[in-house]
Amino acid sequence: MKYSLLFSLLLVAISASAKKNDSLDIKIGQMIMMGINERISLPATDPLIQDLKAGKLGGVVIFEKNLAKSHTRDSLILLVQNLQQSSLVPLFVSIDEEGGKVHRLKEKYGFFSTPSAAYLGEVNKFDSTRYHSRRIAALLRELGINFNYAPALDMAVNPENTVIVKNGRSFGADPFLVATHAQVVINAHHEYGVKTILKHFPGHGSSAGDSHLGVVHVSGTWQLNELTPYDELIRHGSIDAIMTAHIINKRWDPDLLPATLSAKTVNGLLRGLLGYKGVVFSDDMQMDAISDNYGLEKAIVLAVNAGVDVLMFANTAPKKEKLVTATQVHDIIKKLVRKKKISRERINEAYERIMALKNKQF
Repeated sequence: MKYSLLFSLLLVAISASAKKNDSLDIKIGQMIMMGINERISLPATDPLIQDLKAGKLGGVVIFEKNLAKSHTRDSLILLVQNLQQSSLVPLFVSIDEEGGKVHRLKEKYGFFSTPSAAYLGEVNKFDSTRYHSRRIAALLRELGINFNYAPALDMAVNPENTVIVKNGRSFGADPFLVATHAQVVINAHHEYGVKTILKHFPGHGSSAGDSHLGVVHVSGTWQLNELTPYDELIRHGSIDAIMTAHIINKRWDPDLLPATLSAKTVNGLLRGLLGYKGVVFSDDMQMDAISDNYGLEKAIVLAVNAGVDVLMFANTAPKKEKLVTATQVHDIIKKLVRKKKISRERINEAYERIMALKNKQF
């Protein structure tokens, strides 16, 4: 409780200072979420510290590669503490801990196994979903991780879907079952002060391809009721953030832009039709669906102008040329603002949403 209060007071002070001084650098930095490459510690000479001290990123993503092989729990706690202590603005420290196959904190590191969303949806007992979600949230809080990329609201529309359905990442094919179990997951995380991000808007469960590997079209397979879980939870009012998918649907966008880069999808469908007011995150901007077809600068300008508030660069791409630093991304966004390809108003809008989320208390 004491830590939470201090965290909130610091955020309020920084937010007021940045607004007063019109600190474009700080505002842009809050829009950048980065994977930290292979780091399992943060030595004093690490160049990442300079980016953190300069406020050039607003959050980090933890992957299995950031877990030490021994003394994992203590090493991860220390890494997170060092990241936070080095940062000008308190960070979103995030992880993909859905359960089942999407499970970074594995038993071999001294943690525990977790069931998949598919299993929990099939059992369909809210007490079970609550119990397992509380275990995850309690562990994340202990580790200092304050943001979980879960739950997935993708529906099990296509039984042959490889990225969601066959990996057990969907609660099921019924949109109301998906929404109600997702709400239980969200509530359980909030009990422990951990925020959640719903994914993958507008729904990846009907696709026949994987956007990690290339462009995915869902124009002929996507169903309107894939929006229902989002609609239900938006109206409930407990959403922290929503992540976009890199999927294409000509019914959302006749220009065939992926949802992440499409103003018609983010500002039109999500913010307009569904009335969502909160923070929008991109899925990893280094996935082949984006990086192989748009390039870094074009992808950034399209995503930000589409209404995406936080750009995520996971730095897990096997091709080294795709890896980026916070400074590179920050410089590109600042250049685009100076060239008036991204407006200051758009930066301010994203910043205010992000800081409101960082200040959000449960």
